[in-house]
Amino acid sequence: MNEAKETPEEKREKLRQEELKNNPTGNLNDSVTRSQTGGLADLVGSLGWKGTGIIILVLILGLIVASLLLK
Repeated sequence: MNEAKETPEEKREKLRQEELKNNPTGNLNDSVTRSQTGGLADLVGSLGWKGTGIIILVLILGLIVASLLLK
């Protein structure tokens, strides 16, 4: 596959694989932490732009409701 036609997901995966080869212990710590907290990039990548927009909208509406209730 050409470098110019490589998708962002493929670039991220390629960089992650290279880092794994160069620093396996650092990747172990990263994977343990990520498994506990989850990664924002993974969440956004799996939802797409519509899902991400809905999450942002729900967060904003939640902040507005919370600010009105706590006054």
